[in-house]
Amino acid sequence: MTDAPLSGDPLSSSDAVLLASRNNLDRAASPYLQQHKDNPVHWQPWGPAALAAARAQNKPILLSVGYAACHWCHVMAHESFENPDIAALMNQLYVNIKVDREERPDIDTLYMNALHLLGEHGGWPLTMFLTPEAEPFWGGTYFPPEPRYGRAGFPDVLRRVSEAYHTKPDAIAKNKAMLVQGLRQMARPQAMESIGIDGAILDQVAEQLLSHVDPVQGGLGGAPKFPQSGIFEAIWRAYLRSARPDYSAAVITTAVRMAQGGIYDHLGGGFARYSVDAEWLAPHFEKMLYDNAQLIEHFALIEAETHDPLLRQRIEETVQWLEREMIAAGGGFAATQDADSEGEEGKFYVWQKAEIDALLGPDAAFFAEHYDVEEAGNWEHKVILRRSLKPDLLDPAGEAQLKKCRDKLFAAREQRIKPGWDDKVLADWNGLMIASLATLSRQYKRPDWLKLAERAWGFVTTTMAVGDNRLGHSWRQDQLIYPGMLDDYAAMTKAALALYEATGNPAYLEQAKRWLGTLQADYADAVHGGFFLTARDAETLVARSRVIGDNATPSGNGLLVGIFARLWYLTGDVAWREACETQLGAFSGEATRNFFPLASFLNGADLYAHAVQVTILGHRGEPETEKLIDVAYSLSLPNRVLLVADPAKPLPESHPAHGKTQVGNLPTAYVCVGQTCGLPVTLADELVAQLRATRGIH
Repeated sequence: MTDAPLSGDPLSSSDAVLLASRNNLDRAASPYLQQHKDNPVHWQPWGPAALAAARAQNKPILLSVGYAACHWCHVMAHESFENPDIAALMNQLYVNIKVDREERPDIDTLYMNALHLLGEHGGWPLTMFLTPEAEPFWGGTYFPPEPRYGRAGFPDVLRRVSEAYHTKPDAIAKNKAMLVQGLRQMARPQAMESIGIDGAILDQVAEQLLSHVDPVQGGLGGAPKFPQSGIFEAIWRAYLRSARPDYSAAVITTAVRMAQGGIYDHLGGGFARYSVDAEWLAPHFEKMLYDNAQLIEHFALIEAETHDPLLRQRIEETVQWLEREMIAAGGGFAATQDADSEGEEGKFYVWQKAEIDALLGPDAAFFAEHYDVEEAGNWEHKVILRRSLKPDLLDPAGEAQLKKCRDKLFAAREQRIKPGWDDKVLADWNGLMIASLATLSRQYKRPDWLKLAERAWGFVTTTMAVGDNRLGHSWRQDQLIYPGMLDDYAAMTKAALALYEATGNPAYLEQAKRWLGTLQADYADAVHGGFFLTARDAETLVARSRVIGDNATPSGNGLLVGIFARLWYLTGDVAWREACETQLGAFSGEATRNFFPLASFLNGADLYAHAVQVTILGHRGEPETEKLIDVAYSLSLPNRVLLVADPAKPLPESHPAHGKTQVGNLPTAYVCVGQTCGLPVTLADELVAQLRATRGIH
């Protein structure tokens, strides 16, 4: 695992101690680590040198994990890490290691799981205390500089943990043994009977999910609220199977409330990470690539059914934001935009009414009426723009007037000091966005979006690849963190298949197969099934994580269910069907224990059980073939698998459309569910009717 340059050849104990006597983040590529390079804390990048220094001095390790756009990470940095007295205490008692969770999700996952085993809620900054062998024995998240919020002050925590480490070795040994054993046990499935994931199970899960949805504001539960795209996709799929209006209402309400809420940037486009309240008003203002990748895909799935111009507008504005502000060096997509500017959260995004009045003049009152602009503000005496109170779109003239106002405010906002930009390129997050853009480029007839996707694809598959089959995880300033994680391969394979269906280029399909071969060779759990997060030749940590639950991003193991299923339907190769069934069997018992984090896994199971195979016998580029392809992308069909096949070449015998031919030498479509295909169709309207008939709603 390549990290900062300091983790190269082994160091002597004395050299390691000397190296650890200064802050060594100045050569790190990570913007998050660079934020801390001038701290008086003697921060070290993760690596052998830091561990050697801890062993040589018999000091515990203080591990601090965060990310560049993390607001509370900034707060703890300002309060504690920039404080000379607290920094001196840290340097005296600990070897201090700083990790960017986005660069090293393996480290973050491992020690966040350790925190959960201690019975603590997770979050960032993650603050863990380790032995010199990197074994966790205690931890927490944010600590204030003095007792506050019911939390101990950080200096007291530092002293007490250090004292316990040196004076209570038996207690420390017991804690670390419990945590390490727990972490290793988490990588093994619990003894649960494998169950078949069929439509009845999926409907039961959707029913339970629905019971947790806020019927007025949308989203799950109360504050804080997160987008949860995968969960709401699962509910939407249940609607498509059943036509139940309460399912569709939950999903549509959530999408519209988010689209008109303060979590959306009404001037610049893009969604923030989450809302701190139940109304989607006040976000933590950081924008993450992965949230926006999932949201535009989810919104497009809804919009294909509802044809809501609001959702289409939000998709288009978000892609505009992506193209304007999130293109990193070489065409890859950058990771995040920060919440803070000038040391203040949200300062770039919020307003005072007087500013808006001065900029908009006679239009100010009209704008204020629709965007909740009040003299007293709507959040901490400031104004967060939102349309939640009047969410319905106006007539074209009214919307044009509001856009004129937004454009003026956007131009003025551009003069402000912008939040920080984390321009590292992450293979997994790029894969999610590439996949979304590839699909949406066909749905909305936007070849420019396909070019965006293909440019990012080109960057990841060249600059971040090692040979044909191996991927790195993170790239910035010519530093590649390698080898990649399971999630990198899963998300980029999802992207490959989306590009293949959108373009028909077989190179994408072949690359998908090669990457899956790498996973099966280097990441597979040969004993229990599924895949480890890290490769067999990656750095050895105290435990090797094997994860099925989604976090803010989809689980690689969850994505692979849908990927294996899609490959089976596209190729007819029974090996992919067997891989899908093995993956389902490895984790299906989890659905009986806690299905909330299993959305990617369950949505993939739905694809496997209910695929709608659209096979078009024709040639891409021919107008009549393209019309049929357009139809396939025009409906809300999350289980669509599109294959455009040369009519002169036979389909595999395992394909339900094997032996089918064109009608009258015209491009001809066959819609197959299971092993049953409908009648051949050559007209767009006929294909629409057949596709609608595959769903519970027609």
